[in-house]
Amino acid sequence: MGESALVGVWPLSPLQEGMLFHAVYDEHATDVYVEQMDLGLEGPLDPAVLRASWQALLDRHESLRAGFRLRSSGAPVQLVRRRVVLPWQEVDLSHLPEDEMPARVERLGAAEQARRFDLADPPLIRILLVKVGENLHRMVVTMHHIVLDGWSLPILMQELWSAYEAGGSAAGLPEVTPYSDYLKWLARQDKEEARDAWREALDGADEPTLIAPVERDAAPVHCQVVYATADAALDEGLRDLVQAHGLTLNTVVQGAWGLLVGKLTGRRDVVFGA
Repeated sequence: MGESALVGVWPLSPLQEGMLFHAVYDEHATDVYVEQMDLGLEGPLDPAVLRASWQALLDRHESLRAGFRLRSSGAPVQLVRRRVVLPWQEVDLSHLPEDEMPARVERLGAAEQARRFDLADPPLIRILLVKVGENLHRMVVTMHHIVLDGWSLPILMQELWSAYEAGGSAAGLPEVTPYSDYLKWLARQDKEEARDAWREALDGADEPTLIAPVERDAAPVHCQVVYATADAALDEGLRDLVQAHGLTLNTVVQGAWGLLVGKLTGRRDVVFGA
């Protein structure tokens, strides 16, 4: 009897359940949980070793081999495959004039991000490697947020380059702490106690905090980024402020945003996510 194609059947975390709901609610709309990193790589690069390194990470982490389905009962489940093959694409644009390069790379990345994942068909990550010059590459990593978050990515990238330095092998990396351990820990928690805590924290928040009119039939869009640079005086003032009050810069920025949203909405109690 041959080996099973599956090595695990797991529940979902509450956050994963929410993402799966939105993904299957409208399978033709933009999936706003498809995220992307575009990394510039300078210096000699062996694409075959880089590809092997990514594959080694998929082999190493069960959570990167998970597909997501709804049972006939409607309950969500993630099915972990024994083996998946990394979707990998290489494009050589090094022959193009330098002034045309950024727009072409951006178009390629946008097309990758617009292409939806089938959440039932892992892996929910794919790599596009674009050669833009001699010893210059752009690595576009497109992934679904249901399997990777902001805490995971730095760890994954550190492991990627460790595997690359080892010739495409993850054998020398520390033992993995399985994601399933976290799911088991979640299952042991008192869900009703958690609900009570959130009801208390959100008491009085009876409606959304809106700073612009709601367009009921608007299509979902990917997040955009706004960049701003603090001048030297503001930078120094913020540094003095956080040191004087024992705060983090993130806390100060979120506090300032909360005050601004309160003024925009005319409310003293505002709710926003970060």
